[in-house]
Amino acid sequence: MSALMLLDTPSLYFRAFFGVPESVTAPDGTPVNAVRGLVDMIARLVRDRAPARLVCCMDADWRPAFRVAALPSYKAHRVAEDGGDQTPDPLAAQLPIIDAVLDAVGLVRAGVPGYEADDVIGTLAARCAAEGGAVDIVTGDRDLFQLVDERGPVQVLYTARGIRNLQVMGEKEVAAKYGIPGRAYGDYATLRGDPSDGLPGVPGVGDKTAAALVTRFGSIEGILRALDEGVTDGFPAGSRLKLAAARDYLAAAETVVKVVTDIDAPELAELDDALPSAPRDPETLVALADEWNLGGPVNRLLNALAARA
Repeated sequence: MSALMLLDTPSLYFRAFFGVPESVTAPDGTPVNAVRGLVDMIARLVRDRAPARLVCCMDADWRPAFRVAALPSYKAHRVAEDGGDQTPDPLAAQLPIIDAVLDAVGLVRAGVPGYEADDVIGTLAARCAAEGGAVDIVTGDRDLFQLVDERGPVQVLYTARGIRNLQVMGEKEVAAKYGIPGRAYGDYATLRGDPSDGLPGVPGVGDKTAAALVTRFGSIEGILRALDEGVTDGFPAGSRLKLAAARDYLAAAETVVKVVTDIDAPELAELDDALPSAPRDPETLVALADEWNLGGPVNRLLNALAARA
């Protein structure tokens, strides 16, 4: 049981959209596969993990200006012709329904202008861990592995194998899988690159070299310091020259990859994140369930909430 469960909501509803057939529709034919899938995911998480508190973290800005300024390639391949993101139209149409259902149930949503859901998660996780609370982060995004911390403990429930087969990733698990210090995943990803986010990485530096460098120097900051100080020991063969050539990228990418853990915003000041035992707005929830063919998932979520009350 965690004191706080933080949902990477965009990661989950994208997974639901691509995992549940679009043939799942409302009476008027509107696809509701992402809504149904997300609500069922939350129901299972509440039932199986029994968190005391839960926050649905949202992207208020999927491509923040401060990250684009540091590295223009950041998520550039996802920019649509109109300048927005490439969210499929059938999914985009479901996002207001998702917001309405979560609000009617009484599950708090949190997003901050200028920041991604990752940054909201990082800030809330750091705050809870500092108060001695345990945190479960539910995501399919490996970038959030950088937040794991056995002292919290803060761990990631990784959804790559599905919500029924969550991989629990703490510091020991991250270290065992990638051969790096448990909290160093962000530095490791910066070095080897991540095409899904438009991070080119350092040319010629792959997984093994990236792991060796992070293990030896601890962080990108440590690597840059070693370069500046003329250190030659500890660099795998040929890597020092490659890193020196990529110095500007490394300095910029650190800003891009690092999850913000100290957002100071009123949106996060006083969140009512306690799990409700009954819906906040039952009449609206019934209307939404009827209109969008959500009776089954909504009832499963309400039963899960009532069972843990």
